[in-house]
Amino acid sequence: MMPSQRSPIWHPFTQHALHGPMTRIVRGEGAYLYTADDRRIIDAIASWWVVTHGHCHPHIVRAIQSQAEQLNQIIFAGHTHDPAEAVAAQLLKLAPDGLDYVFFSDSGSTSVEVALKMALGYWHNIGVPRTRIVVMQHSYHGDTVGTMSVGARGVFNAAYEPLLFDVASIPFPAAGHEQATLDALEAACSNKNVAAFIVEPLILGAGGMLMYPAWALKELKRICEAAGVLFIADEVMTGWGRTGTLFACEQADVTPDIACYSKGLTGGSLPLAVTLCRADIYDAHYSSDRSRMFFHSSSYTANPVACAAANANLELWQRGAHERVASVAAMQERLIAPFRADPRFENVRRTGTITALDLKANDAGYLAGIGPKLLAFFERRNLLLRPLGNTIYVMPPYCVTEADLNEIYAGIGAAADALA
Repeated sequence: MMPSQRSPIWHPFTQHALHGPMTRIVRGEGAYLYTADDRRIIDAIASWWVVTHGHCHPHIVRAIQSQAEQLNQIIFAGHTHDPAEAVAAQLLKLAPDGLDYVFFSDSGSTSVEVALKMALGYWHNIGVPRTRIVVMQHSYHGDTVGTMSVGARGVFNAAYEPLLFDVASIPFPAAGHEQATLDALEAACSNKNVAAFIVEPLILGAGGMLMYPAWALKELKRICEAAGVLFIADEVMTGWGRTGTLFACEQADVTPDIACYSKGLTGGSLPLAVTLCRADIYDAHYSSDRSRMFFHSSSYTANPVACAAANANLELWQRGAHERVASVAAMQERLIAPFRADPRFENVRRTGTITALDLKANDAGYLAGIGPKLLAFFERRNLLLRPLGNTIYVMPPYCVTEADLNEIYAGIGAAADALA
């Protein structure tokens, strides 16, 4: 296809009427992407938060190649295979104690859909009429109908409002206002119809990289436990070292009743997701009555090649990836620190390997006018940074170097010079 021809592809989260030609990427290696015109781009957002150890990591690539030559797909109803069994066994060793079963799916959104259905199925099968879900303000859990329903209402899903089910919402635990959030959750959970509370632990991603402390997360779990409400941790983004620990819930010493993991599960190489749950949730579906089975599937459930990639990723974590996470977190803190005194920015923050800061502008939020200008500015500097409106964040692969990060933050400073 000649570059002058219009592509038939409809790209995600893209207003094609305002966007020029797409950047054509031909190769990835480590923290870098290479374009068709031989530019090297630093991937400062891990290609939508999925790439952990680096693009085309040799260990993961070899595992994919080997598995593709043996078994590349099998219906997972009535069958199993070694790569899936190994992933499940290793996940249960790494996840918080008390999670006992693993259900495979193929994206973050579907892992959350599975979690919601598990929660509602649990209450239905034990004969308790609990159907209401409690959510947190500004949250984002995906773009399928169920996940939109439990995410923030607004421009993301206004057109689809007739499809969405009603939920109860509590405020985000902003600094100094955490108690109001805890009180709101306690009040919401006093309704005996509440089935589950779903939350992104420590950081709300697409909602603006909003960060809150581990002690607040621990209190949220305590309140749910006291009320008998299932606690769902959506760790699709926060898992795999992003917050500084393998999973964010570790920092609050919390075991969720249901946990969702995806994105970095395969190191960012292939789509795969899992939903983990307590034994009693599984047991509520275990019966000689076929109508009590868990009614969920996808054609590519536990795809063997994706599972092989996940196993290779898990091996890298066992070989010391945590040390690299700690190193990246330290570099991130050192480089974000000067921006705390920069009057052009506000709410400068870091959790683990993720930093974020808000450029002061006339408007804010996801559709802030400064957003496309920032995106274009960073593209010209060969930086893959995709601001959330006026919020700029850095979430790199763990192979990123200090020189790369220096270049990223220099670009952020230059953007403020040019655009603020």
